[in-house]
Amino acid sequence: MLLKSSCHISLPSRKCSRSLSIAGTRTRGYRLQRCRANPEEFRPVPIIREEGQVGSLLRSSREEPAEEVEEDSMLKKFLYPDPEELPAQESLAMPLWDHLEELRERVLVAGLASAAAILTCFVFSKDLVVFLEAPVADAGVRFLQLSPGEFFFTTLKASGYAGLLLAAPTVLYEVIAYVVPGLTKSERTFLAPIVFGSSILFYLGLAFSYEILTPAALNFFVSYADGAVESLWSIDQYFEFVLVLMLSTGLSFQVPVLQVMLGQLGIVTSEQMFSIWRWVVVGSTIAAAVLTPSTDPFTQALLAIPLVGLYMGGASVVRIIEQSRGQTAKTA
Repeated sequence: MLLKSSCHISLPSRKCSRSLSIAGTRTRGYRLQRCRANPEEFRPVPIIREEGQVGSLLRSSREEPAEEVEEDSMLKKFLYPDPEELPAQESLAMPLWDHLEELRERVLVAGLASAAAILTCFVFSKDLVVFLEAPVADAGVRFLQLSPGEFFFTTLKASGYAGLLLAAPTVLYEVIAYVVPGLTKSERTFLAPIVFGSSILFYLGLAFSYEILTPAALNFFVSYADGAVESLWSIDQYFEFVLVLMLSTGLSFQVPVLQVMLGQLGIVTSEQMFSIWRWVVVGSTIAAAVLTPSTDPFTQALLAIPLVGLYMGGASVVRIIEQSRGQTAKTA
């Protein structure tokens, strides 16, 4: 008999299987029917009580693939783009050695631009040092060279950082020019705002660090030591402090760019971003404590507050993109 057999049952299938059995022959609207080809095997058959149930079963079997297609995320479209979005085959018809030759030329141009920018900054290295000493120029701080060649290597370090910043647009252009031919049409329209916004936010972060964050942190240290010790700072340690603070601030200003990329790929929605604002406040405080080389809470708060504001701004931009995308889908 088939009663009281126990095993797993799956969706309706026309194939016979030995592993199909249920606790009773009429569980969940299915019953076991002996396979004609092999009497020792069974298959699940739906129990139809009404004539209209046949149509409902057929409709459900037809609608399931459509629902799966609608659930395709932007990430799947990014990994498996539509053939119509792909570039023309003529632009891809290039041998491997030609691609390597193009890569070598673009790397060479980027390297020459970086070397020229670093050399130019080294020529004006003393003016660059005076420029970076400006945040504490009126605080009575004196800079010392504590070892032979310390100032020389400090100017090399400062010239290198400044030269890379000046050559960054050229390097970025060479990278984009090499990658763009292999991108889809939608990715090309998506790349330009991302690159432009990332560059603007990075330089805004540098300006914010130089004008607000660095003077506030250094003046706090000077005022705290006033009356107890004289401020005689090593030139190398001072530039390391300033450069690390400026670089970390510029990188932290890239938060909205990451949010827009995640939202565009459909990985995270704006509603999810706004729902975790409490964790964002805690994470921004921890990130500010890690990124800032100083340990005073005032400097950390000066960086944590803009990070929270940038996160909220990025979530708002993602929401605007989602609304525009929904309006476009409705009109289409």
